[in-house]
Amino acid sequence: MTRIHIQGGHVIDPANNIDAPMDLWVADGKIQALGQAPDGFNADLSLAADKLVVCPGLIDLSARIREPGEEHKATIASETTAAVSAGITTLVCPPDTHPVIDSPAVVELIHLKAREASMANLHMLGALTCDLGGELISEMLSLKKAGVVGMSNANQPVVNSLILRRAFEYAATHELTVFIRPDDSGLSSNGCVHEGALASRLGLPGIPEAAETVAVARHLELIEQTGVRAHFSQLSTARAANMIARARHDGLNVTADVAVHHLYLTDIDIRDYNSACHLIPPLRSERDRDGLRDAVKQGGIDAICSDHQPHEPDAKQAPFPDTEPGLSGIDTLLPLVKRLADEKLLPLSDAIDRVTRLPANILGIDRGHLSVGADADICIFDPQQSWSVSHDSLHSAGHNTPFMGWEMHGRATHTLVNGRLVFSSDHD
Repeated sequence: MTRIHIQGGHVIDPANNIDAPMDLWVADGKIQALGQAPDGFNADLSLAADKLVVCPGLIDLSARIREPGEEHKATIASETTAAVSAGITTLVCPPDTHPVIDSPAVVELIHLKAREASMANLHMLGALTCDLGGELISEMLSLKKAGVVGMSNANQPVVNSLILRRAFEYAATHELTVFIRPDDSGLSSNGCVHEGALASRLGLPGIPEAAETVAVARHLELIEQTGVRAHFSQLSTARAANMIARARHDGLNVTADVAVHHLYLTDIDIRDYNSACHLIPPLRSERDRDGLRDAVKQGGIDAICSDHQPHEPDAKQAPFPDTEPGLSGIDTLLPLVKRLADEKLLPLSDAIDRVTRLPANILGIDRGHLSVGADADICIFDPQQSWSVSHDSLHSAGHNTPFMGWEMHGRATHTLVNGRLVFSSDHD
């Protein structure tokens, strides 16, 4: 394997409290040294990182890669390639593929495709219930042995509380984290936007705040009763974030993340029936956006993800309620997280922590840090590079982003996965 010397970069490694200029050496897929060269190290490749930031590769807790089953939208090859071009070295795929990730055979199929692509690391969540139907508990132990990093019912709520309780007990028995996208399906019904004045003015069916908060309250009760380790995904309301922070203060073993777009956009962005803003959970009020930002600042929300959902153009070309929800978020995760530091919400090291060490801790994987001996998953990015979001500048197969036309600051220049240089902007 190539022996690499990264020269003159500003290393930010929150896991090891490093935030300083220093060199870094990589060999045999591992980080060999920081600051001082190991004895007898002869580099095959030197990367000049003057004025660049060197940090652990980003870890995205929610990225739908559309394969198997929806290859017309994107593929494992296209999205893992897009990920490394954006400094993301590890992706987590929810279980709502086609077929659903509820058997070891599907896990192995996706692992095989990821090995063939040979780009980003790809982890999976197994289905909490068979076919995400909410009626039969899946074979969690078999899925764990096959390599899933947690269980989830994706965006399909488990309506029966007894089944949900049994599923939590089963997951707890096998020390599996359950990932929850909180939604009360009776309250959210067929809604497509945040329930409020704008929804009424546009004549669109709304999803009330209570659809999320009622589901959070229900899940917290069952988490406390069963002792399962749980993670709340893609929170959209300030009240839900506060409820989870309170539960954690009271000793409950829960964590949470937010999709980065919920830290910037609100339901006002839908005002012209902009289908790029058709998202589930929906964009909420300014109060919710500001509350989520405060929860990130205070640590009540642990991690930030892209909630990447690439679509083909036709999926967004219909009357707003009939379009498919979701945005393509891989390309913009790094600059939007960096923007939190630019706006003084967080120091840059804390912002990077939300997409490196903390997601790794939630997943229980040994990544997200630059310790000597660790797998060399490294992102090198130019914090000053300006670029405009356009069809030409996006690497994902999906160009469905509400950030089209935005000016971004910060872009990956090099990405290493397990010590291999898998992306260099010099060869982009």
